[in-house]
Amino acid sequence: MLEGVSRRSARRSRVKRSHKGAVFLLVVGLLLFGGAAGAFGTYNYLTGANGTQTPVTITIPHGSSGDQIAQLLHDKDVIRSTLGFRLYLKLKHPPTGFLAGTYDMTTNMSVADALAALAGGPLLAKGTPVTFPEGRTIQQTADRAQEKLGVSAAAIVKMAHSGKYSVLPYLPAGTKNAEGFLYPSTYDFKKGTSPDQIVQRLIAQFGVAVKDLPWSNAHKLGVTPYQVVVIASMIEREALFDADRPKVATVVYNRLKKGMYLQIDATVIYALGGKKADTGLTYADLKVNSPYNTYIHTGLPPTPIDSPSLASLNAALNPASADYLYYVAKDQAGHEFFTSDYNEFLRVKKQLNGG
Repeated sequence: MLEGVSRRSARRSRVKRSHKGAVFLLVVGLLLFGGAAGAFGTYNYLTGANGTQTPVTITIPHGSSGDQIAQLLHDKDVIRSTLGFRLYLKLKHPPTGFLAGTYDMTTNMSVADALAALAGGPLLAKGTPVTFPEGRTIQQTADRAQEKLGVSAAAIVKMAHSGKYSVLPYLPAGTKNAEGFLYPSTYDFKKGTSPDQIVQRLIAQFGVAVKDLPWSNAHKLGVTPYQVVVIASMIEREALFDADRPKVATVVYNRLKKGMYLQIDATVIYALGGKKADTGLTYADLKVNSPYNTYIHTGLPPTPIDSPSLASLNAALNPASADYLYYVAKDQAGHEFFTSDYNEFLRVKKQLNGG
């Protein structure tokens, strides 16, 4: 008798799952192939939000599936529809793999905003605040984490090169080197935080911090979002002042268009493992055989060379409107002189060097 009930329950369960799956596939089919305004209106309704937002605390248990998270958010009135949540994941492919824990959210959030809140990571018990400055490499970030938290720097570096993290569309899935995506900010870590949790939190914060930048400009500039981060990382090391960042950006884009060597010292310093950052480069250094050496290779280096600030990312997406091709530090403070004329560049450089 019990066996019979079990079979009937199983059949009902399969029917329910089949029905949900059929509805889901039907809506996806309408969105992908129907082209009807009504279908997109339905999608916008299911994934959107409208109403007063009040604070709510959400706790995601360990091992929760995407469907379980969707149901939890719906039960707490965070999102309008579990189907809308699933559709958004299917069509937009945002970063997933959210950490279990407690999150501060609100009622009546759009699916996009709810996912962004989840990507930022859960609230942590009061612990040790750690600041990771802009312009630091994975190794430097790992060293700081080891100093402040006692976590193995080598383990953090290994995790950051594991290829298990992604922040679409900026850091594509499977990218083996997460250089540039350990977002610089101040974090609070509780005792026992693992290297994986540290790396995942910093990368997730990148996605949250940069989402409002004008990423549509990347296509107009002829680069991918990942390449924007590469360019921003060079700007971070080359420009000390915010006013110079868009100008350095335009030098990079103008040189790329002309097929010129970028000749950015910071890429050579990165190729040398950070050596010569304080002493300056020699002519021999400029010949180092490395794909990061922009004195001997045209185009962009293969990865970012540090974790850029929001200001540098914004500059990479909004370069100055100018024909600059050269720049040189014009004072001890580090302000840059920009020009499109090579002879003028040499003249100013000679003057600054006391020639």
